[in-house]
Amino acid sequence: MSTKNLYDDKAREKIKELAEDVDFCMLVTKMDEKPLSAVPMSTKQVDDHGAVWFLSNADSEHNRNIKKDSDVQLLYSGTSDMEFLSIYGEAFIETNRDVIHELFSKADNAWFDGKDDPNITAIKVNPKEAYYWDNKDSKMVTLFKLGMAAVSGNNQDIGEKGKLDL
Repeated sequence: MSTKNLYDDKAREKIKELAEDVDFCMLVTKMDEKPLSAVPMSTKQVDDHGAVWFLSNADSEHNRNIKKDSDVQLLYSGTSDMEFLSIYGEAFIETNRDVIHELFSKADNAWFDGKDDPNITAIKVNPKEAYYWDNKDSKMVTLFKLGMAAVSGNNQDIGEKGKLDL
């Protein structure tokens, strides 16, 4: 796996590409305590600044945790395409109804009582540090290349990894 660090616009593009492609991540809060608190979240949007947006219930445990300590970790694992993304950042709870309406889709009715549900908040995560692993090929091709490397002892080009500096 080759290393390709990305900077500024390219780093933001990579975050957007992977986060929106994988969609679901684990949002980790309470990072200064054990056990960590981790909940699955669906990515609603990655904006032009690289901030990742989610919808959440105002009375959720992760909202309470963010109010106490805004440091969070987002862990994306797209195993079908062998894409992975780790984002360490600062989370903010947004209650602006225009923002919530922009992020809301009909699928969100499974968790909320419509887009005007007073319990909906948005969570914005501003990345401070990010790292990615992105295989160039499908999972089957990657597994084949890994097998070839094990048998032959030769390195195989199975993708890229790198730091994302915003």
